[in-house]
Amino acid sequence: MKVYFCGSIRGGRDDVRVYRRIVQKLQSYGSVLTEHVSFTEISEREEASCDVTELCCGWTGEDASSAGDRSIHDRDVDWLRQCDVVVAEVTQPSLGVGYELGRAVAMEKRIFCLFRPTSGRNLSAMIRGAADGDVFVVKDYIEDEVENVLEEFFKHLKNVK
Repeated sequence: MKVYFCGSIRGGRDDVRVYRRIVQKLQSYGSVLTEHVSFTEISEREEASCDVTELCCGWTGEDASSAGDRSIHDRDVDWLRQCDVVVAEVTQPSLGVGYELGRAVAMEKRIFCLFRPTSGRNLSAMIRGAADGDVFVVKDYIEDEVENVLEEFFKHLKNVK
């Protein structure tokens, strides 16, 4: 199984340790195409030149920024096409994550969104309102239970296929 994990990068890295826990659990279900989202050391520069297995630098200057953004977009859309399921941690608002989810809906991918109400944030109505309980699932959770919540989702996913 190929899993596409979404989490905020440029929108804020406050939840990176939660992303790490999620990605580690997701790896027990298959290949996580976007493991780099959970790396604590990732920056915009490293994101642009990132390979799934290692971060490497090299982008500099204005041209690199534009080329890097295009490269990120094209790579990530390609990974979305390849994946079997999308898992998104949506507590930290992120334009990129919202875009990825919209593209995933258009591609008719199964989507599982995780939100922590204890953050004090409100989840976008566009995300919560898209939930249909089957193809697009939104689950409120507390951090201590994230692995169990993922386990329940993947168990359900096996029964639905």
